[in-house]
Amino acid sequence: TKGKRRSWRQLHLGLDLVSGEIVCSDLTTDDVGDPTALPDLLDQIDAPVDLFLADGAFDGRSTRDLLAERFGTTLEIAIPPPKNASFSPNAAQDPTVRDRHIAEIHAHGRMAWQKTSGYNQRSRGETQMGRWKAVIGPKLKARTFENQKTEAKIGVRVLNRMTGLGRPSFERTA
Repeated sequence: TKGKRRSWRQLHLGLDLVSGEIVCSDLTTDDVGDPTALPDLLDQIDAPVDLFLADGAFDGRSTRDLLAERFGTTLEIAIPPPKNASFSPNAAQDPTVRDRHIAEIHAHGRMAWQKTSGYNQRSRGETQMGRWKAVIGPKLKARTFENQKTEAKIGVRVLNRMTGLGRPSFERTA
């Protein structure tokens, strides 16, 4: 007989680009989408946020509205629109941030947009996932979902501790 099919888990991490520390995390089942997990992640952040970087899965009005509600309209958002993205109906009179991103991608190309918007810094998040898999491991050891969530929280604390120990600290002496 075949064994029980293993279900996937998604680990959502929020990274502080300056300190390299994981500031929010959540482990969800595979049926929870990225935008659905975002409110719980944002609840864990108690510091001001200047820049929000995310992949195209977060592209949508609900994500942008939630970010504006939580952090204000001054928050810089860098979420790549899909290749077939179209402008909003009133883009000519009142362009949204997404409309400006679409226009910049059409004018200069996606790679230039990534540089100017800071989106290329998202690679630090991918690097953090690589660190997770190298240090913590590619699989969860716990069997129950609640224990897996605890295991993920412990992994976050371990990586943050290692990051704190391994980063140089600069102080002005003169």
